[in-house]
Amino acid sequence: MTSSFEPLLPTTARALAHRVAVAQAEGRAPSFVGAVAREGAMVWSGSRSCVDGHDPDSDTQYRIGSLTKVFTAVLVMRLRDEGLLDLNDPLGKHLTGAELGGGLGEVTIAQLLGHSAGLGAETPAPWWERTPGTVRPELADVLGAQPFAHPVGRRHHYSNPGYTLLGSLVEAVRGVPWEEALRGEILEPLGLSRTTARPVPPHAGGWAVHPWADVMLPEPSEDLGLMAPAGQLWSTAEDLCRFAGFLTRGDGRVLSAASVEEMRTPAAPPAAGDWEGGYGLGIQLVRRDGRTLIGHTGSLPGFVACLWVNVEEGVAAVALANATSGPLTAAVAADLVRIVAEAEPRFPEPWRPLPGAEVDQELLELTGPWYWGTYAYGLRLGGEREMVLEPLRGPGRRARFRPLPEGGWIGLDGYYAGETLRVVRRVDGSVSHLDLASFVFTREPYEQGDAVPGGVDQAGWRGL
Repeated sequence: MTSSFEPLLPTTARALAHRVAVAQAEGRAPSFVGAVAREGAMVWSGSRSCVDGHDPDSDTQYRIGSLTKVFTAVLVMRLRDEGLLDLNDPLGKHLTGAELGGGLGEVTIAQLLGHSAGLGAETPAPWWERTPGTVRPELADVLGAQPFAHPVGRRHHYSNPGYTLLGSLVEAVRGVPWEEALRGEILEPLGLSRTTARPVPPHAGGWAVHPWADVMLPEPSEDLGLMAPAGQLWSTAEDLCRFAGFLTRGDGRVLSAASVEEMRTPAAPPAAGDWEGGYGLGIQLVRRDGRTLIGHTGSLPGFVACLWVNVEEGVAAVALANATSGPLTAAVAADLVRIVAEAEPRFPEPWRPLPGAEVDQELLELTGPWYWGTYAYGLRLGGEREMVLEPLRGPGRRARFRPLPEGGWIGLDGYYAGETLRVVRRVDGSVSHLDLASFVFTREPYEQGDAVPGGVDQAGWRGL
């Protein structure tokens, strides 16, 4: 059987190479790099360049712009997991100063992570991406006199200054510069040696391609100063493939799988008209070709970038180009995921019985059909004492449940996420029913004598 770590089939590799070639040609990019990872390991990379014989490769650095925000968000989540802050904390609890006046100190860390703090999208002029960070030496210079564009917490509105605040938060709580925390807490543990704050050869140069003529201008490459946590980083296709593995399953040295999954969960509603997308805690969420993709796009003058991960299929794709506009890296990365997922779908894990230590007779007795009113559900036992409740026919509310230390189970997804499932027993110890968020599930539909809210008609079931 084919392993997910084996090279892709020649036909798949050719389709990927063709997509990158089309992207470079139609996007009029000086160069374009694409790469695909499966289960966190890069299995293909390809590139095209306008200079014959000088194609970049998966070790060539490109500036990744707002992909930097994912790294900043991970640093914040680490502080949360260490108990140094709570995501519901107001910013002013950890970061103080005159620049946090006018309500800025009241926005929460979670709102900043999910771009729902109401802050404006950009800094005051001049255009921060093409000017040195020394133009904005203080947070007040980044935020301006009127930092809010919308009511706090009411809508998703992407904000670059918001991530400057998060970078400053990391520095205040950790007591070291953002770049030092990034290197020691994420880059070094994950082996991302080619991800840096400043370009390290070999790296691509940034170019502006004239929209109406086949000519180019070099773009400046500025040190963004306080804005660095919003878009400073340079990286390679290979490093980003490795980072994709982390975004899929976490890494105990950096952030647990549960915390990474929390980052991937929608934290703010999508903007009006963008019902195919959303935003978690530092991570973009989109639906493409029937798949959920998580990751982030990025751009700075001279560069566009994208990393998409389909967690269900274990496939990730990177697209990098060195042009200010033109190459549609987000669409290309989505296409690279689709090509691999459709041509070489993931093999399911082989079925295996539960380990003997996990077989619990009391839990086995709970499995099987249950009825919420007349809706038929099945309760199934999973690994590590998890339970799965799913409709037996037709639409319904499926959910997984994790056992709680004090007894019962907590919902992990769907309608019942965060809700408690518990077993209610009779005086003699036998099972009466299941209680799920006050809903009663019985072994038979509306059985006489069962604990059905409102009771059961004494005449019982009848015909017309």
